[in-house]
Formats: sequence, C-alpha cells, structure tokens
Amino acid sequence: MTFKDRRDAAAVLAAKLKEIYGREFSKEKPLILAIPRGGVVTGDEIAARLGADLDVVVSKKIGAPDNPELAIGAVMHDGSFFPNTDIIAALGVGEDYIKQQISEKMKEIERRLGRFRGSREYNLAGRTVVLVDDGIATGATVFAAINWLKEQRLKKLIVAMPVGPADTVQRLKQLVSDVVVLSAPVVFMAVGAFYEDFEQVSDDEVVEIMSKYRARE
Repeated sequence: MTFKDRRDAAAVLAAKLKEIYGREFSKEKPLILAIPRGGVVTGDEIAARLGADLDVVVSKKIGAPDNPELAIGAVMHDGSFFPNTDIIAALGVGEDYIKQQISEKMKEIERRLGRFRGSREYNLAGRTVVLVDDGIATGATVFAAINWLKEQRLKKLIVAMPVGPADTVQRLKQLVSDVVVLSAPVVFMAVGAFYEDFEQVSDDEVVEIMSKYRARE
C-alpha cells in the first residue's frame, strides 16, 4: 500500500476510524493527539474529518552514539525515558551518555511545546485519545508517549497510524485499548517508502495548523 502524501494516508485512516468508532465518536469528541512534525499533518486531516480536537505531544528520539538514526530510546517533556533495552545492552551504551542526551533533547522538547502549543500542561483525564503519527518504525517516540499517556487517567487510548511493521504493531496492541494501522508488513524498511511524497514538515507548517485549533479554544 502506497499513499500519495500524508493527507491522503490520513483520509483513508480517518475513514477507517469512522467505520470502527463512528457511533462512539459521535457521542464524545475524541482528542487527536499528534506527534510532531509529520504526525501533525496526519492529525489535522483526521481531526477535520472526524470533527475532533487536535493537540500535540512531543517525544524525542535518542540516537546511538555512532548512529543517531538508531533509536536507543525516547524522552518525554516530563523527563521520563523509554529505553530500547536490547539496543542499549548490545551497544554497551553508558548511563552518562543517556543522561546527557536526555538533557539536550529536553531543551528541544521545551522549544517545540512552547512554539506549537504554548504550554506544557495537559488536562486529559477522562478523555478518549487517539495518538497519531505519519508512521512508526522502531516506535521509540510512540512507546514513550504511550507510557506517559497511561499515567493521565484517560478513558481510552487508541493508536492510529497509516503504516508500521507487524512486530511493532503487535507490541502496541499489548499496551493500548486498540491499534488501527492500514498497512503492517512483516518486511519493513522505512516509513517514507510507503509515500510518494514524504517531504519534511517545517515548524512553521505545524504552527499554522495548530493555530486553527488554538483559535477555537
């Protein structure tokens, strides 16, 4: 399955969510919670089609010392760290390196929260939350967000992604109320391989999208 771009994938995903949760979503407005930056474009399309609210949650990947693209874990805005223990053990990554990276990533998280939503405070208790991104690979940022969200006394937590590897999807299903994924192949190379257009999303684009929802508030 290949999508034209993030909005094309999100339109299909929104239709799937409506098919599964139509009546439930019509009774209570779910919160679409997007992981920046690409996930905000996905979340905007889904929120518009479901008549839902949109917000962002920021988690940052921590890369391996000699391979920044290889996630050894991810950190949330409250400093909570989700470790990829297998990779940390295999590479022998030290605690000092992890602490230093957490400190650096926290600065970027604070910057993004300030620019994208103006606050680091959340009030999610009792809400149905749909956590979205434009795709998932190793899933460190998503798993970090899930761990944090499970402490927020939600009514229900749903993860919705256009694409993700089968083994990661199975792990997600053990943690949340439901997982909605359009394509979950066993052989998975990269999220961008499922898109004809997978250009990087800028901070300005995220700010423009989120300003619509902040204006409603």
